[in-house]
Amino acid sequence: MRRWLRFAFPALVAATSCVTNLWAAENDRPLRIIVFGAHPDDCELEAGGVAARWAKLGHKVKFVSATNGDIGHHEMAGAILARRRAAEVQECAKILGITSEVLDIHDGELLPTLENRRTFTRKIREWQADVVISHRPNDYHPDHRYTGVLVQDAAFMVIVPSFCPDVPALRKNPVFLYTEDDFKKPNPFQPDVVVPIDSTLDQKVRAIDALGSQFYEWNPWLSGYLDQVPSGKAERLDWTRKRAIQRYGALADRFRDKLVKELGPEKGKAVKTAEAFEVCEYGTQPNEAELKRLFPFFEAE
Repeated sequence: MRRWLRFAFPALVAATSCVTNLWAAENDRPLRIIVFGAHPDDCELEAGGVAARWAKLGHKVKFVSATNGDIGHHEMAGAILARRRAAEVQECAKILGITSEVLDIHDGELLPTLENRRTFTRKIREWQADVVISHRPNDYHPDHRYTGVLVQDAAFMVIVPSFCPDVPALRKNPVFLYTEDDFKKPNPFQPDVVVPIDSTLDQKVRAIDALGSQFYEWNPWLSGYLDQVPSGKAERLDWTRKRAIQRYGALADRFRDKLVKELGPEKGKAVKTAEAFEVCEYGTQPNEAELKRLFPFFEAE
């Protein structure tokens, strides 16, 4: 096996270079981005701001919830909750200007099976993705971890024609990225791209507001602050806005050095809210110029 790899590796490098050149030749077409989250709210929380920015530029974004969220509540469960959460993310998609899909897998039961690997591979191929984003596989929740594992497992298979031959294989391997988290072991998150979301924060706040089952009911009950949730619609939206500014403002402060490097001292220091992403070692490995093409926001800042 080691001898085979010694001869095969240069061929793989050459193939990756060819794929990168093919990708670079398509600069004029809209980008296609697919984001996998474990539940019907994860994509919106981790990438709602950048998704809205891509959409405003005419690029195509799809959010995929790997599970249907049917146990994510303290007073309801099963099909009723799954339908409610599916409707919530469809409303989010309208707000953000994107597409959304929820897979029919029970909340808390996602596993890195061959069947699910095929499903993820097909979804990436069907979307003809240039960029794939997901959780890191060391997240706290098993559904989050296995979403990350399944995306990693698909990262090579998407270009293998004989795997899932019912959907044509991609001729270029996407760039795979992780969403931001605070976990330190076995290794901490290291951002390769930090995206200012001040210009789309209002959309992101409205999307979070649309996820009422989670952010006005389940999460407050789970964490013991249900009594702090306002009752009026306008008051809830204002409360959500303040919480979003706190959360994504802290993220901007955490990666302020990266923002300054991307935008320069004056603009980098002025960013109030941000989302961050780390390039996965699988898939196409973009250089700095390619990352700027995939995240075409920084010249406009």
